[in-house]
Amino acid sequence: MTGNNGEKMSFINEVIFLLKTHVRDYAMYIALAVIFIYFNIATGGGFLTPRNITNLVNQTGYIAVIAVGMTLVLIIREIDLSVGYVAGFLGAVAATYMMRTNMSVWLIIIIILLFGAVIGLTEGIIIGKVRVPSFVTTLAFQFGFRGLLILITEATGTILVTNETFNALSNGFVPDFQKSGGLHMLTLVAGAVAIILVIISQVNARNKLKRYNFETVSTPVFILKILFFSVMIGLLSFALANYRGLSWTIVIVSIVVLIYNFFMNRTRLGRYIYGVGSNPEAAALSGINVKKTLYFVFASMGMLSALGGILFTSRLQSATTTAGSGFELDAIASCYIGGVSTKGGIGKVANTIVGALVIMSLTNGMNLMGVGISYQYVIKGIIFIMAVAFDVLSRGKA
Repeated sequence: MTGNNGEKMSFINEVIFLLKTHVRDYAMYIALAVIFIYFNIATGGGFLTPRNITNLVNQTGYIAVIAVGMTLVLIIREIDLSVGYVAGFLGAVAATYMMRTNMSVWLIIIIILLFGAVIGLTEGIIIGKVRVPSFVTTLAFQFGFRGLLILITEATGTILVTNETFNALSNGFVPDFQKSGGLHMLTLVAGAVAIILVIISQVNARNKLKRYNFETVSTPVFILKILFFSVMIGLLSFALANYRGLSWTIVIVSIVVLIYNFFMNRTRLGRYIYGVGSNPEAAALSGINVKKTLYFVFASMGMLSALGGILFTSRLQSATTTAGSGFELDAIASCYIGGVSTKGGIGKVANTIVGALVIMSLTNGMNLMGVGISYQYVIKGIIFIMAVAFDVLSRGKA
């Protein structure tokens, strides 16, 4: 990489330059590392134990899938405040189906996901066709589904779920191919495959930039980047393998992230979403159907809210009257911490997952330290403000 004077930069200068110019892309990783180190010291090593890391990843699951959908919503300059209680209500509906019918659990899951998509599409139509602002529309839906959740659970207060298959979605683990105990070998193999895939994708992306004569980072910096991600994946895999291995939650979240990452980066509709978020008027003039794009984004959000509700209900093995409370706040915060722009048009699904880990790491760490829930809300609020302020300031400097 060359500097402003056209001369090739040294390794150290190039790293410093990249950190300054791409600070929004790296800040979340730095924040996550600081949080991990601080809480591990504060808890006397209790934070980074294999068991707690596994628990943290599983706790993040339901927020992560909702945050993926919220990423698309925020990219097109909209917002969805209903996702928490939509998730809570649909989780309760799933529990009710399993309690009162002999329907297959997989059929119930498909029905719930379709319900979620229909709810999201309805919101999208009201926003796009009737032109009621998304803030008002989704706030109204939040009130409505909060009432429906109370209505469906008021008889017992809690709907217990006894279906083992359903409960395994958030509490079960992928079986290992060897029964000798010790390290979970399948997890280590999955980690190795993930590292190989990361290397291949990064090399392909670099070669594509070179093919079109775009400037790329130097080979030493590129290798450093590959090593960083490889070490992170390796450490996570080793930590999980030391407890019970890959949970089904990790598998589900990984599938969602892979699908949406491919969709946003490799499909025409994904480019349309970025285009609508960057400049809706220009997108419409270029032939993009802005309303249909909005309908799709909200239908997708509704479906992922349903999936989040399923994972949360599965984790608790029950549906309660408070299910879904605050999910929308954690999801929105995850997106902004993950680098989604407050002005739309910018955001990455993979980075949002890191943002979700930041949010849930704070919750997990403060719980281990015995910090009161009231202080937790204050601290998360401060960090949320800092994340948005950081986005605004970094965009201003750019």
